[in-house]
Amino acid sequence: MSSFVFGSVKLNSVAGDFGLLVLRAFAGVSLALAHGLGKLPPPERFVAGVANLGFPAPVAFAWLSGLAETVCGLLLAAGLGTRAAAAVIAINMSVAGFLRHAADPYNAKELAFLFLAVAVCFLFTGGGRFALDRLIRK
Repeated sequence: MSSFVFGSVKLNSVAGDFGLLVLRAFAGVSLALAHGLGKLPPPERFVAGVANLGFPAPVAFAWLSGLAETVCGLLLAAGLGTRAAAAVIAINMSVAGFLRHAADPYNAKELAFLFLAVAVCFLFTGGGRFALDRLIRK
């Protein structure tokens, strides 16, 4: 019992890779469906928010943000191009957490930081054995 409570699994084990699958699939689908799709096409309010951040060509950057969340979220969920998708998500969530919500209380930026943490996790680990990346690599 103590090994279950205080132990850990190796990342390259079936249990570790299953944990990565659950996190990857849930976070990727959640990012894509709950956040990305609502930004495609970018609503005027979102474009105005991007413009207020000082980005040049705010319409283009609003599209890039929406596409990053939708497409890269789905790629992350599938484990296809996992590290590249995670890098794009990490950049997008860094902008959301550190710039867009900079003056907001923590609970307003928490979700962006949570998605950022998940993206950084997959930058380091890759998708695991239950990712499409593994099939392509073989």
